[in-house]
Amino acid sequence: MWTGILYALAAGLMWGLVFVSPLLLPDYPAALQSVGRYLAFGLIALPLGWIDRHALRQLSRSDWLTALRLAAIGNLLYYLCLASAIQLAGAPLPTMIIGTLPVVIAISANLRHARRDGRLPWRWLTPSLLLIAAGIACVNRAELSALGVDPSGELGRYARGALLACGAVACWTWYPLRNAEWLREHPGRSPRTWATAQGLATLPLALAGYLLLWSFMRLHGSSFELPLGPQPWRFVGLMAAIGLFASWLGTLCWNAASQRLPTAMAGQLIVFETLAALAYAFALRGQRPGALTLAGVALLVAGVAWAVRIRPRPVELAPAE
Repeated sequence: MWTGILYALAAGLMWGLVFVSPLLLPDYPAALQSVGRYLAFGLIALPLGWIDRHALRQLSRSDWLTALRLAAIGNLLYYLCLASAIQLAGAPLPTMIIGTLPVVIAISANLRHARRDGRLPWRWLTPSLLLIAAGIACVNRAELSALGVDPSGELGRYARGALLACGAVACWTWYPLRNAEWLREHPGRSPRTWATAQGLATLPLALAGYLLLWSFMRLHGSSFELPLGPQPWRFVGLMAAIGLFASWLGTLCWNAASQRLPTAMAGQLIVFETLAALAYAFALRGQRPGALTLAGVALLVAGVAWAVRIRPRPVELAPAE
């Protein structure tokens, strides 16, 4: 179990990087950042796929279709919603909306996967969920208070960002549940192979998206400098770094965690991503978080610490009539 927790921590630290890219590339459309990131992921997966070609040949057509669905929803659509939300509302507010994932996934998994993983008793799970929810509320309160005193703040813009962040939550509630189902159904398959397969499935989608976006912008007379924008080296460098660390290596670590932990517990450990993203966002701002934000972080950590102590209990099957 502790190995699984360390893998989840590593994935969270790398996934937190994706919250920084939209802030470093504010002039780049969110759609371009989404297809650019996953185009880099797919290109990185090509040599890795050659190395792992024997294991990849063992994947069936159904497996590749699953990888394609995971890539479309959990990768491209998720990051499109997230990058748009961050550009509209800044990093902390979408980060903490994404931070509801531990609560949403834990509840969904406890309802959906109880027979397979065992049920985490609600009376033990509830305090953990309440602590995490309280932590998220504290940080959101701090950000909304800052918005209220900022004369340049646009509430409508923040609201649209919040709605897009909710769309990202929906995508990433489905992704880990379905991903964990596949991994549990194929215990002999390597998490590395499955991460590479998702990268290869992402490549044609990202390439098609890039070409469609380029064509759309040219047809509408966009002044944006295509294909790599006004800061090509920064764009390519960030996309390559995020494609390698956040997409491939982060997915590998998360797959390894998903094979070792009950889905309800793994879902709560996505809080590591939230904590990492907050740390990176405040470091980029060059300011220290306030007392209310720190209190929220402490509650999040306390909720996770409580969660990892809970052991699932087997669900008794109803007798056949």
